[in-house]
Amino acid sequence: MATYTTAQLRNVALLAHQGAGKTSLADALYFKAGVVNRLGRVDDQTSNSDFEPEEQSRGASIQTSVLPCPWNDHKVNVLDTPGYADFKGDMLSALQVADTGIIVISAVAGIEVGAAQAWAECKKRGLPRMIVVNKLDREHTDFRSSLEMLAESWGRECVAVNAPNGDEGAFTDVIDLVSPDAEESDYADLRERLIEAVAESDDELAGKYLEELTLSQDDLTAGLRAGIASGEIIPVVAASASAEVGTGGILDAICAYLPSPEDKTSRELPEVPSGASANFVFKTSADPFVGKISYFRVYGKPMTGDGQVWNDARGENERVGQIYYPKGKEQENATEIVNGDIGVVPKLSETLTGDTLTDKADPISLPRIEFPEPVYGLAVTPKTQADLDKMAEALNRIAEEDPSLVVHRDPETSQTVIRGLGDVHVETAVARIERKFGVGLDTDLPKIAYRETISATARSEYRHKKQSGGHGQYGHVVVELSPRKRGDGFNFASKVVGGNVPKEYIPSVEKGVKAAMAGGVLAGFPVVDVGVTLLDGSSHSVDSSGMAFEIAASFALRLGVGDARPVLLEPIMRVKVMTPDNTAGDVMSDLNGRRAQIIGMTPLGDGNTEIEAAVPLASMQRYATDLRSITQAQAVFSAILDEYAIMPRMEAEKVIAQYAPKEEVEA
Repeated sequence: MATYTTAQLRNVALLAHQGAGKTSLADALYFKAGVVNRLGRVDDQTSNSDFEPEEQSRGASIQTSVLPCPWNDHKVNVLDTPGYADFKGDMLSALQVADTGIIVISAVAGIEVGAAQAWAECKKRGLPRMIVVNKLDREHTDFRSSLEMLAESWGRECVAVNAPNGDEGAFTDVIDLVSPDAEESDYADLRERLIEAVAESDDELAGKYLEELTLSQDDLTAGLRAGIASGEIIPVVAASASAEVGTGGILDAICAYLPSPEDKTSRELPEVPSGASANFVFKTSADPFVGKISYFRVYGKPMTGDGQVWNDARGENERVGQIYYPKGKEQENATEIVNGDIGVVPKLSETLTGDTLTDKADPISLPRIEFPEPVYGLAVTPKTQADLDKMAEALNRIAEEDPSLVVHRDPETSQTVIRGLGDVHVETAVARIERKFGVGLDTDLPKIAYRETISATARSEYRHKKQSGGHGQYGHVVVELSPRKRGDGFNFASKVVGGNVPKEYIPSVEKGVKAAMAGGVLAGFPVVDVGVTLLDGSSHSVDSSGMAFEIAASFALRLGVGDARPVLLEPIMRVKVMTPDNTAGDVMSDLNGRRAQIIGMTPLGDGNTEIEAAVPLASMQRYATDLRSITQAQAVFSAILDEYAIMPRMEAEKVIAQYAPKEEVEA
């Protein structure tokens, strides 16, 4: 690969709603740049960007890929990101290292949810943006109508820098609106609007425009670059990726107008002193043969191979061997990766996504990626004993590859749970584990960690007496159980007088009570929020022991719980849903059907409403999928454990029937 300076680099993230043709555009740009001699196509499973088997089978991106496109003495690193909401983590990783976000809009469908969310993420970061209106070869598409829609939704700063040349549905080329030749075209008015937008973005250019009613070619080009970098101008270009039309115009616009890594833009980038080393790892791939592969962007002095780097986050030195340029599923050898460029290094033992590779003597840590909280989980179990032996390592490696996946073992249910951003996200991860690491996993919805408590006071007595020759066993206790406030936990007290239960055995009584509380009488779930008082008992001078009193207390507790009107407690989640105003009613109706208690509904003033509710966890396990369906993927939500509450009788009976312990209390 040719050598490029920082000024010749362009790092652009392709962003879109699924189906807008984003990956087809990435393939078309790659082909137009001459990197490959055959156009990759998603439908034919020959895409240079969507090369993972799971992507090919779904016909959609599930991870970010990097396609470097040499063009006009520049190198354009195209980061093709997933458009599906479940794989948002990869999109956010790409935005962390991109200098421009290119949002692809279908001329047929218009601004869809994924595009709107990508726009919001770019705007939040102050990231310069560009818009590609794709699929203009389709019938009943109109570039002017698309421009009007963009201006109405995203502002008048959205202005065309080129336009389709050809009749509707017969798009053959683009007209460069920056060129004076466009003044004689059917798009002279769009060129005039472009000149006005550039003049509005700069006071000096505004003065020139008012005097001369136009701008020179040099002023227009320079003003356009500056306006895009500042975020005051959003350039719009026309294309049809599948017909290979407009791709050269896109690459022209990227190289001529979009910022390089050394340009100052509206985005606040971390300060890296001159000569310092700062290489940010934004993506990790787990290869079953090569091992861990780390994708990084250089923010300081060039990264070279055959040396050591310091990972300050892990407090470890890493040995760097050969480094590479990424090229889709392939890599190309590199001797150094210059400031602003993207590289790949394999076999780093400690480094994870979000870490910075730096110098130990002068370490720099760049801001980490903020991944969304997982909202959907599945419990996983190995299919065979061989799978069990490899399951933990495989889960750890897939979590390293995708930090928006979280793997944990639930101590209450003893299940291993993998959580992600939706059902497709988690199910795809399970499929990748089997393909990459040969570990088969069965999945199911996680068990709910219910609890039990009592709702009345009860007295219980149990005498444990066994004789089998020699010393026997004898322990006798009388206890009183009383309910406590929710969350107050367990309390033990003794009111024994006269030594009926010797003092040395009272700790054994408490130990037995605690042991019995691990499994309640209704469905075997832990008993909580109970006060236990030891009232009386008796002992034997020879046969009593700590173990005997522990056993007696255990059975006394279970008998007492059964007499104290036991009830089942279920976890209640505090849920916040942000949804467009027009779907708020549907979301409220759905929540009510989940036994939710609506706490509040707050208009946010930006076309969205926040709904807060307390919802039983049992009705929330598929909520991520259902909410996406209800709102056409426009809503987002968060959920945290709020409290445990008494479960309604009919619902509790279903759980008890499923989990009730089979063993009987000893007589």
